[in-house]
Amino acid sequence: MHNKLPPRWLVVGLMMFPQMVETIYSPVLTQIASQFGVSEGQASQTLSVYFLAFAVGVVCWGRLCDLVGRRPAMLAGLFTYGVGTLLALLASEFETLLLARVVSAFGAAVGSVVTQTMLRDSYQGGELARVFSVMGIALSLSPVLGLVSGGLLAEQFGYLGVFSGLLVLAALLLLVAGRWLPETRPASTQRVALWPLAARMARDGGLWRSAALVALFNTMLFGYYSLAPFLFDGLGLRVSDFGYSGILLALATLFGSLLNKQLLGRGWLPSSLIRLACTLALVCGLLVWASQASLWFLLPMMGIVVAYGVAIPNVLSEALQAYRVVAGSAGALFGLAYYLLLSLGLAVAAGLQDLGLLLAGCGLLALLCSGRRST
Repeated sequence: MHNKLPPRWLVVGLMMFPQMVETIYSPVLTQIASQFGVSEGQASQTLSVYFLAFAVGVVCWGRLCDLVGRRPAMLAGLFTYGVGTLLALLASEFETLLLARVVSAFGAAVGSVVTQTMLRDSYQGGELARVFSVMGIALSLSPVLGLVSGGLLAEQFGYLGVFSGLLVLAALLLLVAGRWLPETRPASTQRVALWPLAARMARDGGLWRSAALVALFNTMLFGYYSLAPFLFDGLGLRVSDFGYSGILLALATLFGSLLNKQLLGRGWLPSSLIRLACTLALVCGLLVWASQASLWFLLPMMGIVVAYGVAIPNVLSEALQAYRVVAGSAGALFGLAYYLLLSLGLAVAAGLQDLGLLLAGCGLLALLCSGRRST
């Protein structure tokens, strides 16, 4: 085992990065629709395309970090993300913007898979679950930071202001990671053949349920980010108001994460907590469906985010326990599965353009998945 632990603050930052840069972009969806002359559905599809490319990135960087090391893979991914952001800044056609989103997403995926691999290199067992619990809080706050800063940048400087902010962030992360990120790859990683591992994982029913749960909860969260800007617009509210809705979600997130830690401390099993979260998500999804003609829909939406804060850390810490020796490649394939499912979920969301229906449907599917998990 490599003895150099990566600085906790840096790992938190790199883990937050993919979700933050995704949601900082949400407040400008309405501007992009009008600026590039496309429909709301097409503008929302940029999120679906993002996660499709993200899924491919997860596999490539996960595989690469087993082959060349965690640190070089991370730096290459951050550089790729910077290139994509620069392209978005220069785009004058909607197709160029989509291409820029693909390159950005491919690079940003490094923050998800390589960071999780570094954590699995550095911690084990109960300690790993505790670290993932802290990461859960960071992960759920990152979209909020993205929403608020995206809303403010969009209102002051338009969509170009948002893309400029992202370029600065990419450069900053590259410099900081270059300076402080150690290599954590164990001296004896197995050089694993990808196809046999993929076949073994594809036969693992529990793993598919975990991937489906991660995808469904993220579809609920990112469904809000892709559909709510248009709901706010319809209610006659400003872009920054949508950004500020993130603060309410942050409070809900914090509550969900603290509730999760409290209940784990009281001896609740992760599988029971996952079922509890799925039930809450279904009830709140139905309430959003009933109330989305007014701003009151934000209250049950907070319930959805509480459920997210409880479910995700438990699903992630349980998911890959049988695949420790091949953490990078297994994490990459697991990521590929759930990001492909998430991309599909967001394509459905863009087609539906109905947040309440999406949330209720995802909540129901999540409850069905959680009921079939082996405890």
